[in-house]
Amino acid sequence: MRRLVLPALLLSVLTISAAAANLGSAAQATIPADVQQIIGVDYRSLNNSQTALALKDRVLPDNVKHFEGALRGVGIDPNEQLNQIFFVSFRETAPEGTAAKTGLRVIGIAQGQFNKAAVLKRLRAKKIRGKRVEEAVVYPMGGMEMSFLDPDTLLFGESASVKLALQTRSGQRQSFASNRQISNMVADVGDGAVWSVLDQQGTQTMMRSALGDAAGLADYEVVKKRILGSIYTMEFRNGVNFDLNVFTADSFTAATLSSILQAGMLYKKMNATPSEKMALESVTVDSSSDRLRLKFRSDDQRFQSLLSSDMFAAVTR
Repeated sequence: MRRLVLPALLLSVLTISAAAANLGSAAQATIPADVQQIIGVDYRSLNNSQTALALKDRVLPDNVKHFEGALRGVGIDPNEQLNQIFFVSFRETAPEGTAAKTGLRVIGIAQGQFNKAAVLKRLRAKKIRGKRVEEAVVYPMGGMEMSFLDPDTLLFGESASVKLALQTRSGQRQSFASNRQISNMVADVGDGAVWSVLDQQGTQTMMRSALGDAAGLADYEVVKKRILGSIYTMEFRNGVNFDLNVFTADSFTAATLSSILQAGMLYKKMNATPSEKMALESVTVDSSSDRLRLKFRSDDQRFQSLLSSDMFAAVTR
């Protein structure tokens, strides 16, 4: 789950749901307000593309295969019954007036065509009992815990993370709908096969990592604080389309960041392998208003080359 560390006013919950890869209302109500990153994956699109399947091993959290195995263990076939999966990293905030420790937590949310009755029957046959947590029933699942938010939505993760998510759903904690920065960016994502929304702190770290040593060649530290957040989407219908938008405080910052990133790419080409150079030649960088825009358009073979580059790893994790 460590890669998860690896952003239009919010009009309504329905607007967000329609825009962002079918992030349903049950899922939205469970996501805490202090979000660092959300990664959304359309499993059906992923399974229909060999390139997307290769991407799966590079971008998705380390334990996604563990999760798939756990689903099979309770009678759910990910390839047939799973439609979308979302990985959410969020900062745990201590209750007001307490000195409790805080840190980064992760939950997963799966949406699909599940047979809840059959799953519960299988659990009973294995003598697996659920426990009541915040008006929900939580079951052990392959080293994690899971709970049905509704018949078509599963929440899963470590025990403490699941509990915080269920507290959010019950109204004890604010949901991400109250986080305008994140909810506005989610509404802007569209319906990519793979998409991500990353907050300000995460985006600043991501850009510094993507630039690597090249960040020292320009005054990146000056503009870093004016980076507000980012989103990316990937599509695999006609080759590979990757779009990254970094939101900044103003058009000057976006243009400056664009120049720094272009210089960073030139710097990386100097030490890149032939395949990495070929992939980087398919990347374009510019700015529009307050956004830095990075686009990658390629066939499957060239994209495979980009998958192994450090820059791609920094941007997508």
